[in-house]
Amino acid sequence: MTSERENPFRIAQQQFDSAAELLDLPQSVRATLRVPQRELTVSFPVAMDDGSTQVLTGYRVQHNLDRGPAKGGVRFHPQVDIDEVRALAMWMTWKCALVNIPYGGAKGGVIIDPALLSPRELERLTRRFATEISVLIGPDRDIPAPDVNTNEQIMAWIMDTISMHEGHTVLPVITGKPVGVGGSLGRSEATGRGVSLMVREWAKRHARDLRTLDIVVQGFGNVGGVAAKLLTEMGCRVIAVSDASGGYLCQKGLRIDAMQHYVRNHPRRMLEGCPIDGVEQIGHAELLELPCDILIPAALENQLTSKNAARIHASVIIEGANGPTTPEADAIFQERGITVIPDILANAGGVTVSYFEWVQGLQSFFWEEVDVNAKLERIMVNAFQQVYATAEEHQVSLRMAAYLLAVRRVADAAISRSIYP
Repeated sequence: MTSERENPFRIAQQQFDSAAELLDLPQSVRATLRVPQRELTVSFPVAMDDGSTQVLTGYRVQHNLDRGPAKGGVRFHPQVDIDEVRALAMWMTWKCALVNIPYGGAKGGVIIDPALLSPRELERLTRRFATEISVLIGPDRDIPAPDVNTNEQIMAWIMDTISMHEGHTVLPVITGKPVGVGGSLGRSEATGRGVSLMVREWAKRHARDLRTLDIVVQGFGNVGGVAAKLLTEMGCRVIAVSDASGGYLCQKGLRIDAMQHYVRNHPRRMLEGCPIDGVEQIGHAELLELPCDILIPAALENQLTSKNAARIHASVIIEGANGPTTPEADAIFQERGITVIPDILANAGGVTVSYFEWVQGLQSFFWEEVDVNAKLERIMVNAFQQVYATAEEHQVSLRMAAYLLAVRRVADAAISRSIYP
């Protein structure tokens, strides 16, 4: 971990400890749930196009399996480390429990910048990493999915690699695949759709007209970009978005469709050089501090910290990313009266539709997109209502309410199963 970056596993454990204390969990359950159940670290060679060999490091962490097989994405990023993967696996456990799907939490990652690789190098990396973690994954053991810098093509390579090992096609070994090889309709938009539903439900609960809301979205990928598009269609005014190239602002509202079209045709799939009239480029830090009704951090963790929390001017923060807010920033937001709809609720749309894809693959029976979206909406809205009801009952923040619900469900499963042998 670098000194400038909060340790995400420390944050995850701190959040769990607070919930466990309020729930008065037995010490044996606390000791079990605050650490991962399994960790695999692999170092593996990848043949590069120039004939050289590069040895990469990757991880797969399973936090808990008490409620079902492990579930969680795989990210390719130069800043991946074991504590980040541990934290993400733990957050996946709570996320799955909160929306009440029968999974435990897992996560994986490789320390690499995929932008530096050719398509063939990326495929070789993916297939070798899939082979290395094949000792853990399987449709009834651990089901990976896309995450930062991974996509449906990478998922297809992983599925194919495991299938070659097994000698037959294994569709439910992974989710987030292309529809043509067992993917689910609606999966690629699911996380962003879930975020947009949280905006809608918050506005409904507080009698706010969606057409009056100014929204800032950090991130413009499968989460931020999809959420921005859907929110614009709902009538909201998305005034700023960002990607790795910077922030982009238009106080009258951005033309999200035009910006997505530009990104699709950009050689690096970025907003860099976006020529749309009225759009002003701003810095990453400036974007987070823009006056707005709703801020949606949908990039990486540790974006809202004690260093910038006092300068955030949103009324509501809806966490599209995993772990974007540190506990110190959380406390400042609570003191300032800023509502935070937490990640384990707000971005649970992706794992929910991944669950649908897994079920469809096991049954070899696939649903229409309208059915997928309707089932997703029902689960997300129900979880939103349960979190708000718990927050009001216990007079706690929405994050703590979400943790009380999720941790209680996992703890109950752990107690029911007891300890073997």
